[in-house]
Amino acid sequence: MATINRKAIRGRIHNRIRRKVSGTAERPRLAVYFSGKHVYAQVIDDDAGRTLVSAGTTEKELIGKGAANRATAEKVGKLVAERLLAKNIDKAVFDRGGFLYHGKVKALADAAREGGLKL
Repeated sequence: MATINRKAIRGRIHNRIRRKVSGTAERPRLAVYFSGKHVYAQVIDDDAGRTLVSAGTTEKELIGKGAANRATAEKVGKLVAERLLAKNIDKAVFDRGGFLYHGKVKALADAAREGGLKL
C-alpha cells in the first residue's frame, strides 16, 4: 500500500482550483494558506502579478493571539477586508488554496464578507 502525501494531494487540488480562479484589478484573488501555527491571506492581482494586500497572524497586531484556529482566521479575514476596502476594492474571488471549505477556511471567508467584501 502506498503512503499518502497530504501536501502533494493539496497541491494537486490547488492547481485544479487555480486553473479556474484568477484575479484581475477589478476583482482580485483572495488566497488563503494555513500552516500548523499561522493563518495567512493575501489579495493578488494576477494580471499585474502583484500582491495588493496581505494579512497574517505573524503581524504585530495579531501576534500572540492564539494558534491557527477559527478565531484567528476570523481576525485575519476582517483585517484583509478592512485593508482592501481602504484601497477602494470591494469585490474579490476566493481561492481556498486546496483546503476544504470548512472550519478555518469558511470562518476567514465569512469574516471577510462581514467586513464588507463581496466574494
